[in-house]
Amino acid sequence: MRVHVADHPLITHKLTVLRDVNTPSPVFRSLVEELMTLLAYEGTRGVRVEPVDIVTPVAPTTGLRIAEPKPLIVPILRAGLGMLEGMVKLLPSAEVGFLGMARNEETLEPTTYAERLPDDLSDRQCFVLDPMLATGGSLAAAIQFLVKRGATDVTAICILAAPEGLAFLEKELEGHDVTIVLGALDERLNELGYIVPGLGDAGDRLYGTV
Repeated sequence: MRVHVADHPLITHKLTVLRDVNTPSPVFRSLVEELMTLLAYEGTRGVRVEPVDIVTPVAPTTGLRIAEPKPLIVPILRAGLGMLEGMVKLLPSAEVGFLGMARNEETLEPTTYAERLPDDLSDRQCFVLDPMLATGGSLAAAIQFLVKRGATDVTAICILAAPEGLAFLEKELEGHDVTIVLGALDERLNELGYIVPGLGDAGDRLYGTV
């Protein structure tokens, strides 16, 4: 498993506003989209491409285009939806699937309640979107779900992560080709399984529900 923490002042700046408890939902949603575009740039460095011959107004040349089969973007519902638009803006030719996962607040274990994905993911690059990598249970389950469908190249993009979540993923996903791209690696989890200092519940802050 490879871990990349995107170290950029614009990312840190936007994260600072996201963390602020006084940031309202409309601003929070807008910032998540902007931040996601920056993280998607980091997360797609290894996207598969193929050469293509074109003619410019001056001369013929060879460039690159996204290779077939197209990448698959998989936001984990519901909070991952807030990251989707920023990713699609950067990678508009990608296809989009959905995976609904929720964390039991008592056991902290993930459960799957919905999915809309191709049956065969072999040879597909998959980009999983999940704002918060806390305990790691939901993200590990989501990636394992994709692997069972044949995925062999998975990149997960998260706004924040806790060290405990990364350690859990390392153990659960041993032997799989997985890259984790983070906006920041925070200090720890608290006794409720929330990231510290974190930014609270991303889904609630995105959609204004408490």
